[in-house]
Amino acid sequence: MSSFVAKFNVLLEISKKMNVAVVGASGAVGQEFLRVLDEQNFPIDNLVLFGSARSAGRSYTFKGKEYIVKELRENPDDFKDIDVAFTSAGAGVSKQFAPVITAHGALMIDNSSAFRMDTDVPLVVPEVNGDDAFDTPRNIIANPNCTTIQMVVALKAINDISPIRRVHVATYQAASGAGAAAMDELVEQYRQLGAGEEPTVKKFAHQLAYNVIPHIDVFQENGYTKEEMKMYNETKKIMHAPDLDVSAMCVRVPVMRAHSEAIWVETETPVGVEQAREAFANAEGVVVVDAPMENKYPMPLDIAGKDPVYVGRIRQDLANPNGLSFWVVGDQIKKGAALNAVQIALYMIRKGAFRK
Repeated sequence: MSSFVAKFNVLLEISKKMNVAVVGASGAVGQEFLRVLDEQNFPIDNLVLFGSARSAGRSYTFKGKEYIVKELRENPDDFKDIDVAFTSAGAGVSKQFAPVITAHGALMIDNSSAFRMDTDVPLVVPEVNGDDAFDTPRNIIANPNCTTIQMVVALKAINDISPIRRVHVATYQAASGAGAAAMDELVEQYRQLGAGEEPTVKKFAHQLAYNVIPHIDVFQENGYTKEEMKMYNETKKIMHAPDLDVSAMCVRVPVMRAHSEAIWVETETPVGVEQAREAFANAEGVVVVDAPMENKYPMPLDIAGKDPVYVGRIRQDLANPNGLSFWVVGDQIKKGAALNAVQIALYMIRKGAFRK
């Protein structure tokens, strides 16, 4: 159990048991929602699973009980008794069904990009801006993009010492960011290439096996991809820093799950390496692995399936006297998606939400 959640054990035991829905239950993130809700001992009274017509009828086991996926319909009464709905079925589905899900007062914590930049929808990473979760005029909270989440968790530790002026980041993103089918395609490509066959290429612009692809999401007129612009816009909103400069290069790498990021920051005043290392070590949701002389640093192979954000390779930026450089790794499906959404609800419980 993560330290973030362990602090709330007593509170969760006395908290109201909640009616929870998972929308998109059959997808990679939907399945991770079920695992995370179980791992974090989320106070659930009733659980309802929703999916597409294709997924309806599938069964999944949660805490020893079997649940059947219901078809998501234009019927608000399906969510009449729901307290929290965790949704991960794509932006189009979220936009279409948000009025249905929230009609009777359910809180929708949405994992898609549908509402992230809407001014009346908070974009929340609990360790960074948890209190924003209580300003929800539409009963919707947006879960940020996976790459943004792990970056801002690390940035906050430095920003609390000296405000960050600008960020440069290069990401190394796992196949999991494109969904379960993309993970399967990567495995199949390696099999096909090993057998001397032509690799199947459907989920990515090019073959990913034995390759890296500097292209995630669609290109914009400014030459950046939509993924890169998400990091630009979302970081400003989460950190309440409209003047913060962010420049990103997002790259897909042949890793199954857990994204890595090389980050350079410029602060208003210089921050020393030891000062930064101590700040990371004391930061909520961060684990420091930083002994490069002993070949110890975060790697996606080790971080897959783990909750925290891992930081290493902490050093001064040789090109900037007010600069720091560091390496960040986090599990894309956990902290980058399902876990962060569940932690939002846990944060709200800690602060007194959902009480009878």
